[in-house]
Amino acid sequence: MNIIIYLIAGAIVGYIASRIMRTNSQQGLLLDIVVGIIGAFLAGYFISPLLGVGTINEAITIPTMLVTLIGSVVLLWIVKMVRR
Repeated sequence: MNIIIYLIAGAIVGYIASRIMRTNSQQGLLLDIVVGIIGAFLAGYFISPLLGVGTINEAITIPTMLVTLIGSVVLLWIVKMVRR
């Protein structure tokens, strides 16, 4: 059951991040999910300890979703910079 919740949360966060970075027309739903999940991993590993916020594994709350969104936006920014 947790995997379904993570996929849904990853899809939502990945979609919002792709809209923020204006890459939504370049990627589909599957890539949104991948970006959301990898962004959550990066956020949990790097950003959460800096801000003192829990990870998405502990609980899905607004602060954890915002940290996950930051991680996804940073991931998309890095991908954009590498593609140039």
